[in-house]
Amino acid sequence: MPTMENFSDILNNYVLLVALVACIAAQILKAIIELVRHRKLNLKVMVETGGMPSAHSALVTALACGVGQTVGWASPFFAATCVFAIIVMYDAAGVRQAAGKQARVLNQIIDELFQEKPEFNEDRLKELLGHTPFQVIAGSMLGVVISWLAAPAYGF
Repeated sequence: MPTMENFSDILNNYVLLVALVACIAAQILKAIIELVRHRKLNLKVMVETGGMPSAHSALVTALACGVGQTVGWASPFFAATCVFAIIVMYDAAGVRQAAGKQARVLNQIIDELFQEKPEFNEDRLKELLGHTPFQVIAGSMLGVVISWLAAPAYGF
């Protein structure tokens, strides 16, 4: 049965906290970048996929760095989280980016083919699914920086 001690263990889990802080920081940065680019506050970007920087990349990179800092860079746990991070980042910039491009084309086809048929009222496909390689790199750099900045507070 969960106790308050279990909850405090979760709050003291450096690896979990640094990963979550990196993800949240990336989402906040997305809103700030949107504000600067469009001169309008759009908080929806904080809960949507895609955009600059990649929150997925920040999360998994901070996770891998946190594991490396706590259990060692030569540990199999670091290796596993590192491979996991690479797969997530490859997916974000590859597969999901391609799916977003396909959605854009399909939306254009629907717009053109069914322009004269207003009774055809399908929801549009979500086009911003993935990230550009630059967004992935920026997110991963953010994850590394947050992990390294937080390390001294936890004695690493």
